[in-house]
Amino acid sequence: MSRRTAAALLITRGEGSERKVFLAERAPQLRFFGGYWAMPGGVVADEDRERADDEPGALQACAHRELFEELGLIRHTLPTARTRGESLRQARETLLEHEQALREHKDGPRPPSPWPSIIAGAVPPLPMRELCRIETPAFAPVRYDTVFFHAPIESCTAGTAGPHPEIWSGELTQGRFWYPQQALASWRNGDLLLVPPVVILLEHLARAADFEHFTREIASTANSYKKGHLHQVRFSPGVVLAPLRTPTLPPATTTNCYVVGHERLWVVDPGSPHPEEQERLLQLLGELTANGSKVEGILLTHHHPDHVGGVVALSTALDLPVRGHPLTLARLEPGFRAGAALDDGMRVPLGKSPDGNPGWELLAIHTPGHDRGHLCFRESRYGAMLVGDMLSTISTIIIDPPEGHLATYLQSLERLAASPMTTLYPAHGPAMRDGSKLVAQYLRHRRQRESKLVEVLGKTGPEGATLEELLPKVYWDADPRLYPFAARSLFAGLQKLQEEGRAAEQDGRWSALPAP
Repeated sequence: MSRRTAAALLITRGEGSERKVFLAERAPQLRFFGGYWAMPGGVVADEDRERADDEPGALQACAHRELFEELGLIRHTLPTARTRGESLRQARETLLEHEQALREHKDGPRPPSPWPSIIAGAVPPLPMRELCRIETPAFAPVRYDTVFFHAPIESCTAGTAGPHPEIWSGELTQGRFWYPQQALASWRNGDLLLVPPVVILLEHLARAADFEHFTREIASTANSYKKGHLHQVRFSPGVVLAPLRTPTLPPATTTNCYVVGHERLWVVDPGSPHPEEQERLLQLLGELTANGSKVEGILLTHHHPDHVGGVVALSTALDLPVRGHPLTLARLEPGFRAGAALDDGMRVPLGKSPDGNPGWELLAIHTPGHDRGHLCFRESRYGAMLVGDMLSTISTIIIDPPEGHLATYLQSLERLAASPMTTLYPAHGPAMRDGSKLVAQYLRHRRQRESKLVEVLGKTGPEGATLEELLPKVYWDADPRLYPFAARSLFAGLQKLQEEGRAAEQDGRWSALPAP
């Protein structure tokens, strides 16, 4: 897991009830929130640190550089010769070319940034107002420690045409000013993807009596995150992602618990056995029910410890029924309140969706293979899919016989591939906008791994090879520290070939069988 320090810009226009916020759409192909609308900004660069004596200064420098680079706006008072629009346009082109060169840079000295020469001789602007600092929760392999700055458009210039943001094709595709309520309504209608921190800021801004009230409230919320409160992380409406520390398998350190619903809330996989994590979840549920919403119960994807470790505690604390596949419920530790079992095709009502549509519900989909009682849940309004341990966005999934069965797992993946979905919510890692794409990647990866296994087996000769001998050749790209886990998936692959008559085992040695 790595951390990156970044600056983001709350660019506003107007005052009071007429205040709007500028948002920009990120290019769909970007790995980090591609296709989502966000506030402009970026990671602190070397040139930002070189122009500052400390971190706050570097963040200010980053914010001003990104303001110009992404939008063509500048707060510096430039010499008269540099204020002409064409001059600024050329400077921005040079800066963007430098950024592209950095992305393509491989070895040797890094090319120097043109930014210092662009603002050479300029009168430095007053610092931007810092609103809050929010760090990505522990579910993501890359965590962004982001400071949000306020940049009123009235404080900016853009050549002779005045302060108008201008998006050039690249990392951003388009941008516009939104009333906070308008952007949130479009998000709830499913017409707009918003990055989770933006949802939080817009909600605070929409309900604040005035801007000063907003600044106090968002600072208070950000400070509560620093103290350990769970964020209300939502990649799509009606699903809150709450990563809880669990005894899970590497590289993960947390398991995503989800709170699904708007009026009627269901908690999916409260997996942490740690009392302090269970208390964090209770605090989050208290926040989510402060407006009159009700927690209906607990849903489980499967029985593995990092998914059910907090079931008894939460069921007891709030007197909640626990629902899951019969094979899952039968394996739970006693002490919880049992609800009706769930099986394939059964539906869990959620009441009205966030945009007010009635008949919202969760569909249970039985997906054995990783676990015999595994369920996925698809919500009916936005098409989001909660996939438990069927897929992960930070690693592959271990298939561990006899509970795990590779052929069955692949059949379940094929079923998910045929199921319409939008945002995919895994148990480990951040959500993914195009869930079907990840399912296709998983199926392709499994086919490639099987091809490699068949190739290696074909070279072992009649004497065959042990699992230990096969492991580094089939999982040549795996970290040796993860070999104990890879060995279980390798055994599942050998088992599948044996069932298909393509491999045989004798005295612990595996060999390929000739094609029929």
